[in-house]
Amino acid sequence: MAAAILPRASMWPPGANETDTVLGGVHFNVTTLNFFNYTFYEGNQTISNWSRCYLVDQPYTPPLLLNNGTFVNSTWCYLATEPSGPRAHIGIAVGVAFALLLIPVLLNLTRHGKLYLPATKRFYPIGRRWQWYWAILICATALIGLFTGIDVDRYRVVELPLVLNVFFWYLMNMCSLALVWEAVRHWGSWMERQFIDPNPFVLQQTDKRGTFEFWLPLFFYLWWWLDFFLVIPRNWGSVELQRSPEQTILKAKPAATEIRFKIAPFLLLVSWLTILVSLWHSIRHYEARNRGLVNRAIGFLQYIPFRFMLMIPLALVVIFYQALAAWEFDWSPLKKDTNLVAMYVGGYAPALLLVIILCASGFMRPNEDKEIIRQRRERGAEIDRELGITQRPAWWRRIRGDIGTGDAMKDQLYKNVREVRGNPRMQEISEQREQRATDEEAAHATTNIEMSSLHRSPSLASSTAPPPYDTSGRIRNDRTVQVAASLLFPNAANPARPPPPPSATEATERGRGDTEQRGNMDRSSSTASGVSLTGPPQQIRSMLDV
Repeated sequence: MAAAILPRASMWPPGANETDTVLGGVHFNVTTLNFFNYTFYEGNQTISNWSRCYLVDQPYTPPLLLNNGTFVNSTWCYLATEPSGPRAHIGIAVGVAFALLLIPVLLNLTRHGKLYLPATKRFYPIGRRWQWYWAILICATALIGLFTGIDVDRYRVVELPLVLNVFFWYLMNMCSLALVWEAVRHWGSWMERQFIDPNPFVLQQTDKRGTFEFWLPLFFYLWWWLDFFLVIPRNWGSVELQRSPEQTILKAKPAATEIRFKIAPFLLLVSWLTILVSLWHSIRHYEARNRGLVNRAIGFLQYIPFRFMLMIPLALVVIFYQALAAWEFDWSPLKKDTNLVAMYVGGYAPALLLVIILCASGFMRPNEDKEIIRQRRERGAEIDRELGITQRPAWWRRIRGDIGTGDAMKDQLYKNVREVRGNPRMQEISEQREQRATDEEAAHATTNIEMSSLHRSPSLASSTAPPPYDTSGRIRNDRTVQVAASLLFPNAANPARPPPPPSATEATERGRGDTEQRGNMDRSSSTASGVSLTGPPQQIRSMLDV
């Protein structure tokens, strides 16, 4: 690639004779230089034959030119041989600022991205993290662009560092717009989540509001991606052609101000207007409405979070400077010797301030899941007050040993262990209850013994006390039998009580009668009838009597 296209007063500087020239104090053969098509460029002190380029000023002057056109101990043009300039110094300072911002960005990502409630399909956890992802991308693209921009001043012949610098600058601008969009969009999602948390069915996802919220992000990223394809995929080699004033005017300036660069800011402007529409939609549906045009305008401004009052204008500044760079090449970062104040104030300061504002507001806001838990607790306390329910004090659970660890399964295991043997207080209470039950059973047994001795005759009185009778088991069994009987025989509302036990005389007579009857039954020779032999024979009148 040629170093430059420069007008020259003479083809070669004069030397000792017509076939000699002096470059950097060293004599070279003009015939050999012309044979290999070398050209001297006085503006940047290089020689080039459109395939090779060498520096010829001191201390980079090659000491010898061979007959085959090879320079001995030569220095390639596309190396960082110059000292760093103000563009590099300011870029290092701004790059360090972006690098330091990565720490609070990651802290906020951990702070707001952590889940304390189960994830729901309506509110994905990644929705709250996207703004922090874009902040990380802003810092990454700024770091790459700024640190590669250090070599823009150090290259005597403009090369790849300038292209990398402006390439990542355009990516940083797109990430800045995406950051503001995700911050505003997620704020609306957060307002919706708080709005429907008391009643999830108050807003449907299939209504006009839900449909609008579904298509609005797609509309934003449509224009965002159109801007990407207009700016990024291109031949960036034309931007490098700034190796002389004439070449800059003829090659680099038309390439940096072409129609695609001029259309791209208008696409970003449509995306910026979409951000305003999203903000208006969220306030309209999730905040209290005011009557009257003036009151609505005042209420709209009052409901906007303060961070958006700063971030949305900064996003507009990003678009404005990109448009300015597309029309004024002298203010554009694509120019090597550009206006550094305009470049860093209009090109990098807005993105830096966007990340700072986002991080500061992130530290001031709580985690959304924790805020939802707090709101639910407040609503529960308010409902308890309305119902007259009084919450027990904190020491109540400590006395009962019901202190939780946050894990439901672990708390249940601890509770079971404490009930068995783990809690001394519970064990003491259990022992007291067992001792009290034992004393009551002993007293009840003694009472039964005393009452039974009053009704017994001396001959039947026993010197040994009977064991205590457990009435609780009998009562429980009787109740069970009664319930089962009522289910099996619903019509038997008042079942007959069993007859009382017979007296001793009745039992003796009944026993004697049963013996006689069994004797008569044993003497019967009939195996099909229970009639006695002394009775009259059975008369069969018809087949029906059989």
